Amino acid sequence: MHNNSFKAVDNIFIDKVNYSIHPLVNGLSNHDGHVITINNITVDKRISKIQSIRKFNKFSISQFAVNLSYENWDNVFIEEDVDTVVFNKFFNTYLRIFNSSFLLQKIYSTHNNKPWITTGIKTSCQHKRELYLISRDSNNSKLKAHYKSHCLILPKVIKAAKQLYYNNNISKFNNKIKTTWDIIKTETCKKIIQTKGLNS
Repeated sequence: MHNNSFKAVDNIFIDKVNYSIHPLVNGLSNHDGHVITINNITVDKRISKIQSIRKFNKFSISQFAVNLSYENWDNVFIEEDVDTVVFNKFFNTYLRIFNSSFLLQKIYSTHNNKPWITTGIKTSCQHKRELYLISRDSNNSKLKAHYKSHCLILPKVIKAAKQLYYNNNISKFNNKIKTTWDIIKTETCKKIIQTKGLNS
């Protein structure tokens, strides 16, 4: 240690049992690194079911306009520094009125962005991940072949489930052309399906 040098000590706390640690030689004297490998990690990609939204309607918009008209803006006009002070005060006042007019609400969302995914498909996806972790470091040719076979079958099952879901969806509506285009727009990420206005 010298007067102009620093030292850092890292502490890593984990609650996983299946892990391994080994040194990583980096050529920096006695400052070799350490690599920790945590096995069997699954990432939860589910969308949060609690969402925050603001509702805009004729009443709230009208109230917002009224609140703006009642504001005298004296705290803004007395300042001379337009670039910083005036802008910040104007923005803070405007934001206060906006937040009070359009209240933030938390809602419980039951939206499923992939409604064709069944419980069986979820189980197969989980099984695929487990097979990958097992076969990744294994020399068992039968296990690797089983994993490859599973990888080929699963996309076909998902495709069939998706096709069945959309076919059933189209059959429910009278305006099948519009429903079909809504599905195409959703699949191409151009527009979210707007179910309002579809004839049941």
